Amino acid sequence: MKKMLVTGSGGLIGSEVVSFFADRGWQVHGVDNNMRQDFFGVGGDTTWNIERLKNTFLNYEHSSIDIRNRLGVFSLINRVQPDAIIHTAAQPSHDLAASRPFDDFDVNAVGTLNLLEALRQYSTTIPFVHMSTNKVYGDAPNHLGLVEKETRWDYVDAEYYNGIPESFTIDQSKHSIFGASKVAADVMVQEYGRYFDMPTCCLRGGCLTGPNHSGVELHGFLSYLIKCNLQEKEYTIFGYKGKQVRDNIHSYDVVRFIEEFLKHPRNGEVYNLGGGRSNSVSILEAFDLISEISGKPMKYKYSDQNRSGDHICYISDLNKMKSHYPNWEITKDLKTTFQEIYNSWVLRTSF
Repeated sequence: MKKMLVTGSGGLIGSEVVSFFADRGWQVHGVDNNMRQDFFGVGGDTTWNIERLKNTFLNYEHSSIDIRNRLGVFSLINRVQPDAIIHTAAQPSHDLAASRPFDDFDVNAVGTLNLLEALRQYSTTIPFVHMSTNKVYGDAPNHLGLVEKETRWDYVDAEYYNGIPESFTIDQSKHSIFGASKVAADVMVQEYGRYFDMPTCCLRGGCLTGPNHSGVELHGFLSYLIKCNLQEKEYTIFGYKGKQVRDNIHSYDVVRFIEEFLKHPRNGEVYNLGGGRSNSVSILEAFDLISEISGKPMKYKYSDQNRSGDHICYISDLNKMKSHYPNWEITKDLKTTFQEIYNSWVLRTSF
């Protein structure tokens, strides 16, 4: 039986990875110390998800090790002896990083290095998949020519119609403290792939979403927006007239790509991972779609102050992913994704 180590196993992508590969017969060992509750309070608590995994899968084991604990990480990898590591654990918030920069860097950058070096000392042939972020590009995408349309911003230049490619600059831009720590981790994952000839990849996610997301205002845009609509709470739009655009990818499609990478791993690769243009949506458009599903109007207020380093329009160019892994494609469209998230919040808030 193949063995997999999944960090951040109580989170959105981590729990989807656990479910997907446990269903396919892998022995899965999850690592999650519920740091999300420390970061975001009760609303970010992932205990419910961790318990769900424990109760659902007999082939799932759990550890509450903090990935900042270097000796603990080394010991765990030597004990589990994984055939693959999927690293989804992170401090994910721009705003929180500014107030807790040491925690942010130690989790995102140092924690990633701890895992990489522990794996290298165990084996240089084991695939390592890192959930990076499109925030490694900083605010450089905002310097592209943009046109304001009725409900969204869009690219002027036809070269970017399909979105931002992996060759786009990550230099000379404002990243936020969070973005900078993720750049450090991203580059280190690439370097272990190239320097030590290890099968590694960075998945620079756009808006990763799905029904198992514990969305809060500081992280988890779509999940939190849908939760606000369901509970008839006021949502705050931060700048750009609510026309800022994100491409959303369902966590299932993220994990499907991970499966394809594990079948044919490559060294030190980078992929922009999002829903592409077909799954892109602005905040205003998201309001309309969830109101259509729930039958409830969206309550919101507007703040002129945009979040520092935030993207005005970001769409992931998926051409490189599809050329390297032609068996992969988006299977969950935007409306399906919204409906699943809505159904999940209904279930969770009914108890």
